[in-house]
Amino acid sequence: MIETTDAPSSLTPAQYPIGVFDSGMGGLSVMQDIRALLPNESLIYAADAGSVPYGGRSASLIRDRSRALVEFLAATPVKAVVVACNPATAAAVPDLRRHWPSLPIIAMEPAVKPAVAATRSGVVGVLATEGTLGSDRFSGLVSQYAGSVRVLTRPCPGLVERVEQGDLDSPALDRLLTRYLQPLLEAGADTIILGCTHYPFLRERILLLAGRPLHLIDTGAAVARELRRRLGASALLSPASAPAATAFWTTGDVAALERFLARHWQETPVRVRAIGNIEKTTQET
Repeated sequence: MIETTDAPSSLTPAQYPIGVFDSGMGGLSVMQDIRALLPNESLIYAADAGSVPYGGRSASLIRDRSRALVEFLAATPVKAVVVACNPATAAAVPDLRRHWPSLPIIAMEPAVKPAVAATRSGVVGVLATEGTLGSDRFSGLVSQYAGSVRVLTRPCPGLVERVEQGDLDSPALDRLLTRYLQPLLEAGADTIILGCTHYPFLRERILLLAGRPLHLIDTGAAVARELRRRLGASALLSPASAPAATAFWTTGDVAALERFLARHWQETPVRVRAIGNIEKTTQET
């Protein structure tokens, strides 16, 4: 049985928190956009840091892990779940929506459409995990929106791990970023899709290494707007007077998430708690 939070039974559904999960710390970039747009909403973040990264994992494992995390969040309970993870969106969201048909589940989507609209050179680069780039959803978006624009993709093994370690500016990170960016820049890309929720934390470094203006596009703000729309349509937006709270949970190292939050989350105090073991129900296949 997964340990859950104990939300007061007196809360109305509109006062329930919003659940957000990711394979690790990357989804905090989406949480920042949600908090900026919906300051009165309480939030619960679940990081599956014990299994990070999801990129390169089997689809069946990602589905199992995602289902266990939504089970944890739904037991709180929450009024909506944001899947702040591109590989989980690609592998698990249809399954999650079948299992929780009455729970709004908002997912990520690589920002192909806005990137195509933004480019002036006619070349768009995509930095993402192999799982995202190989998904039917991504290829469908390219087919639907690219038109005459060239969409060049670069899988980026190692970047998620660097962000998880809190490494946002080391020489080793710069070497990785340069390896992934250089072919896109040489091909004339003036717009880069950050196709993993970890990558917005590398925004400043990418711009520095590029040495020229770039449009860097991620979908955190769009996800926050869709969340607000879905909650509003269901009369689930929190009352303006409601105090907002934030809770953080992880399947990995509590201290590591606390250190990351100290740098990248403005609210204090911050408490991180451990999610119980879900390994027995989510074995790699």
